[in-house]
Amino acid sequence: MSTFRDLKIWQKSIVLVTNIYDKTKSFPIEELYGLTSQIRRASISIPSNIAEGYGRESKQEYIRFLNIAISSLFEVQTQLEIGKNLSFLKENDFNLLYENTREIERMLSSYIRKIKDS
Repeated sequence: MSTFRDLKIWQKSIVLVTNIYDKTKSFPIEELYGLTSQIRRASISIPSNIAEGYGRESKQEYIRFLNIAISSLFEVQTQLEIGKNLSFLKENDFNLLYENTREIERMLSSYIRKIKDS
């Protein structure tokens, strides 16, 4: 592996960000600086922290950034639930996005364990 771009979790996180931007386009305009902005920023934080941690020199620092990424992922999961409850997201869109976050969550958790054990 030569760069963070080769990591499947980074690649899947980028796809998640793109999908979240696409689905939040239909959120009410009054949410532009509320839920829309918050969920977009949280989703961007996931691949950003994976990439930033990759560039760190110590294993502990890398794990710290991966933990920040997983925390942002939990934030996105919560905001997706809120968007669904407010009927900003269709059930099918929510299910697809939520399942994508769960897959990334499992991958990140596994990757963190692998780095800790190495």
